[in-house]
Amino acid sequence: MKIELNDLTKTYGEKNAVDDFSVTLGSGVYALLGPNGSGKTTLMRMLCDVLRPSKGAVLANGTDISVLGEQYRDRLGYLPQHFGFYPNFSGMDFMMYLAALKGLPKLKARERCEELLTLVGLYDVRKKKIKTYSGGMKQRIGIAQALINDPELLVLDEPTVGLDPKERTKFRNIISDLGENKTVLLSTHIVSDIEYIADDILVMKNGRLVLHGSTDEICRRIDGMVWDCVVYPKEADEISRKYVVSNIRHEDGMARLRVVSEQRPCENAQSAAPCLEDLYLYYFKEEAEEHAAEIRA
Repeated sequence: MKIELNDLTKTYGEKNAVDDFSVTLGSGVYALLGPNGSGKTTLMRMLCDVLRPSKGAVLANGTDISVLGEQYRDRLGYLPQHFGFYPNFSGMDFMMYLAALKGLPKLKARERCEELLTLVGLYDVRKKKIKTYSGGMKQRIGIAQALINDPELLVLDEPTVGLDPKERTKFRNIISDLGENKTVLLSTHIVSDIEYIADDILVMKNGRLVLHGSTDEICRRIDGMVWDCVVYPKEADEISRKYVVSNIRHEDGMARLRVVSEQRPCENAQSAAPCLEDLYLYYFKEEAEEHAAEIRA
């Protein structure tokens, strides 16, 4: 399914939560990267026909999704950022309930639900009530329900929140496989979740699309702006106050810093190859300053 977002805008009062956002999506994994408040959730809600745009349109294979209605939603899987559960339902009962809402025949629904619960590692606890599940388990059943109707378009809003590192690795592998024949759009502010699986990365800031391309393509924007420095701890504190520091590691009484800066931060600084986290910190300097403060603490 070909999805086109044409000049998509959503206005609240005088503020544009999403501002003239245009992109075309085909098969593959697309990552929507940006800090909280950048407009990611509003954009995804319009893509899922939950929220109507103030201007512009979403087209599926050339037709406005507001015209397609249920025909479009039948081909869509959606995991919102804050997903509601029925706490007294068991995992299986919850999945069967949602399968019924999607119109799956009972026998096919049971097979599909068992398959998906196995996929996300919840088959052994399928009879337990959801209120007994951990946060990560609830997030995994949210991912499973988004796949019930075998959607052509899968939209996931902050899907790895609450998952531990092992669960996040498994999730990334699942998404990578799904992207072979589906359109998958996932939003996150956790760079490591998408660096290795996204075919295309959409960087969003203040409601606008500011960068679009593969990891390698967009990281070239900051070639020559990432530095590796080995300094005394006192000098490290001074550099951290003046520049964006993505990492500090102490070794043998010295401090090794990774610095994102257009200028060489110290005399012995060596140029380093940029990664997606460096790009994120460069484009979102306010968030980078908070990140650096956490490192200094």
